[in-house]
Parts: sequence; structure tokens; C-alpha cells
Amino acid sequence: MEKLKQRWGVQSNLQLTIIFIVFAITGSASAMVSKPVCLWLGITKEDFGFLFTPIRLILIFPLYQVLLVSIGFLFGQFAFFWKFEKKLLRKLGLGFLFKE
Repeated sequence: MEKLKQRWGVQSNLQLTIIFIVFAITGSASAMVSKPVCLWLGITKEDFGFLFTPIRLILIFPLYQVLLVSIGFLFGQFAFFWKFEKKLLRKLGLGFLFKE
């Protein structure tokens, strides 16, 4: 745990626990939210067949990113998750979205 705390720049075990809780809630929430969003967009398993799962996974990715920062904010960890998001998006080649 100490290596993870150093890597993430986390000061306490409580903060690390809160971060883990946020990751867990966000994962579950993004999966739950993706179903109604797919229905709202008209994406159903019957219409898309074997493409339904990849489409839903692609849809979950941006939902997860937004939810991660939002839920992190609610738990008082906005700074950590905003930094985490910017680092992830830079690795994906989307660093141009953020001015430094």
C-alpha cells in the first residue's frame, strides 16, 4: 500500500480507502447508467446483435470518465481524480484537450 500511496501522492490510509470506494462506485454506476443510455439512443441487442457489447463498452468509457470525476468530487477527492483523468487522457493521445 505504501508504494501505491507514494505513486498516487496520497497522504493517508483514509484517503486511499476513499479513492478505492470511488473507483468501486464509479464502475458499478457506469455499468448501470449505460443500459438506459443505450435504450435512449436506440441501441438494443436485437438490432445490433454481436456488435451490441462492443458498442456498449465504447459507450461506457466516456460515461466512466465523467462519473469518476463527479463521484470523486462528491467524496472530496476532485483534485486527485482530475489529475488522474488528465494523465489517462494524455496517455490516450487526448492531451491536447488540456492546456498546461
